[in-house]
Amino acid sequence: MFLERCRRVGNFSEDSLDFIKKTLERSGLGESTYLPEGLMRFYPPNTCMEEARKEAEMVMFGAVDELLAKTGLKGKEIGIVVVNCTIFNPVPSLSSMIVNRYKLGENVLSYNLGGMGCSGGVRAISLAKHLLQVHHNSYALVLSTENITPNCYMGHDRSKILINCLFRVGAAAILLSNRPSDRRCSKYQLIHTVDTHTASSDRSYNCIFQEEDHEGHMGVTVSKDLLAVATIAINSNLAALGRLILPASEKLRFLANYIIRYFHVANIEPYVPNFKSAFDHFLPHPGGKPVLDEVERNLKISETQMEASRMTLYRFGNVSSSTVWYELAYTEAKGRVKRGDRVWQIAFGSGFKCTSLIWKAMRTVDSREKMNPWSDEIDEFPVVQPQSTGSFSFFFESFEPT
Repeated sequence: MFLERCRRVGNFSEDSLDFIKKTLERSGLGESTYLPEGLMRFYPPNTCMEEARKEAEMVMFGAVDELLAKTGLKGKEIGIVVVNCTIFNPVPSLSSMIVNRYKLGENVLSYNLGGMGCSGGVRAISLAKHLLQVHHNSYALVLSTENITPNCYMGHDRSKILINCLFRVGAAAILLSNRPSDRRCSKYQLIHTVDTHTASSDRSYNCIFQEEDHEGHMGVTVSKDLLAVATIAINSNLAALGRLILPASEKLRFLANYIIRYFHVANIEPYVPNFKSAFDHFLPHPGGKPVLDEVERNLKISETQMEASRMTLYRFGNVSSSTVWYELAYTEAKGRVKRGDRVWQIAFGSGFKCTSLIWKAMRTVDSREKMNPWSDEIDEFPVVQPQSTGSFSFFFESFEPT
């Protein structure tokens, strides 16, 4: 359906349509991801402000409605609101839309984060954590989403077309509390947040960049430097995270390896710490199948531990900053989260930024819990995906404007 829509629009050349087809085949996305009504119901696509607001209201209010129903919380009890959406920033803000819809109090602390990329959701958690450290007995609502309607690229630059192929509609709402009485009913305790930002490097700053092409079409350019830049940011984040979570045995192995290489005692490869020893569930942001392949290979993560990420990408696509929460919901729906388990979420995005969150499960999560986005179909997963003959380099092999 997506390919047919692209063809009917008439903006894309046959070469561009062929690129879109090959990218979709290698992306890891299945046939059930979501696009907004403005792009699917109307011909030509309707990308006006009204349709963009409809998309935002649908996913944001839907997520918050379910969250409040789960917790029994009233809007006026929420003291902090943090909303993140990379490109769509209307006036009034998305966070003001939440305040208005749920009639939050006049003293609510409201923050709207823009331009943060796919790491914006975990960054929002980090901000909420710091706010809760100074505002006692408070609830913080974090809402993570992206808006597809006004951001569909209609030109021929393949480095911008890639965004159309990977990103889909989604949102997640998370409630955090610092009230001691909530400890008994909470799912998770936030143990660590580690933020890394490499925008001081021009290469990092420019690798994902919103701009117009030579015909005036607005889009987001994904440069050939993305993989190298992401690797640097992730490695920096892991170095900081490792000091916090790795057992002493792994730290000693890493230190010994470093000393041997530093003093040229022997010609050996750098030691990659065994992060698997420090967590039970690994949930990396699934930017695309090749990205997950690289993460799995570099960190030596098993296919089973990558299951939640790959199935989330297959079922929902890249839903930007909210994707890591769909992964956690998958793990819960499979009944895999036990009391005491450690969960590692890591997301990376434009800037270039990388953030890790470490959670500890406060209780065993019931797989039959209501309002899980996977509840109606979790028994159908995991699915066996066809092996792709492409590699990460495919996405970058023809990225010069055509």
